[in-house]
Amino acid sequence: MDVLNYCLSKKGAYEDFPFGPEPATVKVGSKMFALISNRSDKVIVSLKCDPFVAQSLRQQYPGITPGYHLNKQHWNTIVLDGAIPEHEIIWMIDHSYDLVFKSLTKAEKESINM
Repeated sequence: MDVLNYCLSKKGAYEDFPFGPEPATVKVGSKMFALISNRSDKVIVSLKCDPFVAQSLRQQYPGITPGYHLNKQHWNTIVLDGAIPEHEIIWMIDHSYDLVFKSLTKAEKESINM
């Protein structure tokens, strides 16, 4: 699965590099909903998540840990090594996007929905 392209397919999503060449961040409006890094032979993605859901996912999958260099309550870091089903990854990306989109200002939401 091409995580970056899936993230960029979300309405209003764009790629940014506020921290240098790595990680790539994917934002909607002024806020990021995904951070994507390529490490060795695997892709690592960090996604925003409801705190209760985040804990549940961490218990279910060893490849999901508290957000690396992020608020550990609201972000998960996921190693994409094939151990997590693709439908779960897609759901986590959608969930992250939705959480961030809901937190945007009314003006930002309106400009994206035009």
